[in-house]
Amino acid sequence: MHFDFDAAVSAPFRMQPGLRRLAAGATQLTPLSPGSRHQREKLAVLSAFWPRALVQQPGFDAGPAIAALCEHAALEHPAAWQWDGERATALKLGVAVDRASGDVQPLHGGDFGLGDEIPRCMLGLPASWRLAGLLALTFAEDLAIVDVAGTTIPWLAVALPSHWAPQDKVGRPFAEVHAPVADATLVVRAAQPLMRLAGGAERWERFVWNVSGHSRLCAHPEVVAPDRWRDTPVAAAYWRTERQTFIPVPARGQAVFTIAVDVVPLALAIDPPGRAAALHDAIATMSPAVLDYRGLVSVRDDLLAWLASRASFASQDAPARGAL
Repeated sequence: MHFDFDAAVSAPFRMQPGLRRLAAGATQLTPLSPGSRHQREKLAVLSAFWPRALVQQPGFDAGPAIAALCEHAALEHPAAWQWDGERATALKLGVAVDRASGDVQPLHGGDFGLGDEIPRCMLGLPASWRLAGLLALTFAEDLAIVDVAGTTIPWLAVALPSHWAPQDKVGRPFAEVHAPVADATLVVRAAQPLMRLAGGAERWERFVWNVSGHSRLCAHPEVVAPDRWRDTPVAAAYWRTERQTFIPVPARGQAVFTIAVDVVPLALAIDPPGRAAALHDAIATMSPAVLDYRGLVSVRDDLLAWLASRASFASQDAPARGAL
């Protein structure tokens, strides 16, 4: 999922925008294989709880930004997505959606389940959301539209949120959205410059991470227990990451914000020597407010001890690996 551990994890830990320019040739969308984990979780959300994921400010016209996103997707991944300006075709899923009417056309049977899960999900959505729904099931990324001048988020298609509810964020200014984030002064102060960069000609990415007590990609607060560590010892913890990028829509003064969530066992994420030590030092320098916001207060000491033992093991094992 293109997460850069070395760029994202540092000590002392600071909450900051952390933007960097996209490397030449880097893609911003990730096509999903039919029946993949991301697709199955998104499909479950959009089939049964779509109002939690698909929200927009009343009166907002998302059409131009969605069209720009469709064009971008077709240029980046022509084997997965086709767009002629009026109709989108998800080639791997065998489903097409008409932009204006929302008509859904199955092109062939699906490659998992009963074979009709994707078109049934599309038909269960309001016609105005079906193109966004098809984008959501074709690519791993969740999506939001940012209004650059107002720094607001008037439209979201987020099926896999990280402990926040899309319906609570829609239409609100960037600074207000991030107000609950602990130690986020630098992020809030950077709202206007960040939005100007997002809507400019260059493309940017940033990385977010946390250690989690549950394995699901969808961490909407209505489906995740408040005690995130109730049933998970730190040795069985998970590494939750986000790669976020901006696709500018300068003609509208907007940008499409992409969020690629991934969750893997923490033991796998810190497997290369040195990562356990780096993560230990980052968590050790988190403020009490950040630890509380990230749900790590109850496990901080156990987590640091486990990471220290892993770092020590990696350090002792390094010469033997080198000798081989």
